[in-house]
Amino acid sequence: MQNKNIEYKSFIPNQGLEDFVESFWMLTNLSEEREEVAVLPDGRVDVLFSVSETEPYHVMLMGLDTAASKGILLPGEKIYALSFRLLAVEYVLDLHLSELLGHVLVLPENFLGVSASDLKSFTGFYSRVSEQLLQRLKKPVKEKKRKLFELIYASNGSMTVKELSEKVNWSSRQINRYFNDRFGLSLKTYCNILRFRASFQQIKDGIFYPQQDFSDQAHFIREVKKYSGVIPKELNKNKNDRFIQFSTLPKK
Repeated sequence: MQNKNIEYKSFIPNQGLEDFVESFWMLTNLSEEREEVAVLPDGRVDVLFSVSETEPYHVMLMGLDTAASKGILLPGEKIYALSFRLLAVEYVLDLHLSELLGHVLVLPENFLGVSASDLKSFTGFYSRVSEQLLQRLKKPVKEKKRKLFELIYASNGSMTVKELSEKVNWSSRQINRYFNDRFGLSLKTYCNILRFRASFQQIKDGIFYPQQDFSDQAHFIREVKKYSGVIPKELNKNKNDRFIQFSTLPKK
């Protein structure tokens, strides 16, 4: 990251968690000043364990976003987090997120057996939470749901609802009912968010023409602006490193 005041690290999940967890990550504001950031929609459900010099330890679940949102990293704030795939909402968290679209849910301070003292070692946090998550996976995943999400993620959201429905033998109506009830948005909207996210790296690398099955250049620009609030060239500049997920991507 260009912003030397922010430290970022990430781990991929242990075997057995890959269908439910995309990554574990840590973000720390090393400065004594507040850092303003913008969070882009990326199709993940994040749980944040946070502590700072001025705020007590707390745990939050971030609902899915459909537009960029603003945030603040407090002086000295340390965030340990895990980013869930959507299967985890039902099979790990056992939640319905339909009322949490773009909102935050405060979780118990002992969620997943984590306490403020666990925010001293990222490796220790990763091990403790991985163990807790594996213990929660008691309910077998329905095969059509596993297959559906496997196709969605493998295609970066580029498959149509009709194609997905035919592949998993699950009607479009039933899939959308499931998505709206469990996650608060349609399958098509979720796929559009994943396709937008899949464009992050190319935009950071200065490639401003569509590579993710957008219909044309104008469609690509509209979708990027819809979800980020800016056109691709401005997102590429990422002034003041404000788009935090974008800042953590490697630059070729």
